[in-house]
Amino acid sequence: MDNQYKILYDDGTHKCVMFHFDSEAHEDAYLSVNQYLVIQNNSAILIDPGSESIFDELYDAVSEHIAIENIKYIFFSHQDPDVSGSIAQWAISTNAKFIMSGLWTRFMSHYGFTQMSRVMVLPDHGAKLHFGENYLKFIPAHFLHSPGNFSLYDTKSKIVFSGDIGAAVVASPEGEKEVKDFEAHKEHLLGFHKRYMGSNKLCQAWVSKMKQLEISAIAPQHGFVFKDKNIELFLAWLNELQCGSDLIDELY
Repeated sequence: MDNQYKILYDDGTHKCVMFHFDSEAHEDAYLSVNQYLVIQNNSAILIDPGSESIFDELYDAVSEHIAIENIKYIFFSHQDPDVSGSIAQWAISTNAKFIMSGLWTRFMSHYGFTQMSRVMVLPDHGAKLHFGENYLKFIPAHFLHSPGNFSLYDTKSKIVFSGDIGAAVVASPEGEKEVKDFEAHKEHLLGFHKRYMGSNKLCQAWVSKMKQLEISAIAPQHGFVFKDKNIELFLAWLNELQCGSDLIDELY
């Protein structure tokens, strides 16, 4: 794995960094795994830090942007190992609070994490957290794909960190991190979203939440970032998608 990163936002006091560590081979493509860091002055939140196998590389990469002891929060959008598998390592390495759905607090013991007093439990309807002079908003995304799932909205950069929503099964060319042609990109979205998203009704509920926000980018845990016109194109596509339980006759 190479130590690649991309700055998504930087105004001198507030910075959003996208890291990119691939760890899951799928025949002729990769399920590229993205991790994110949001820094406000000397405090940071690490988002979906990934599996145990990438901990050392991500630790070193994060250290280039902020001292590890200044990571105040670590957010897990859901429970999967490619999101949360390194929780025990980050618990040892930081004094951070861990933010997650209440459904997954006990689940984390299977990753070797038992310090429940350090967990900030998100209620199903979401929450808002002061972060410097701004807010982090945790927005419900349940059953997209996890039953306890949240997206994170940074009110300063106006970036939505969307977890598996917007994920694409696609290899990442050197330096490429942004969707350029949505029509061409749809084929990389379709199979994943049809199977992993719960239903069209749930997709519409999340899209309606997004429509209430001013969004500069949608940054998923897998694949490429959506910006500019591709944000609206993706939201319109997701709003109409037949997926999950809508396809029950195909699955049973």
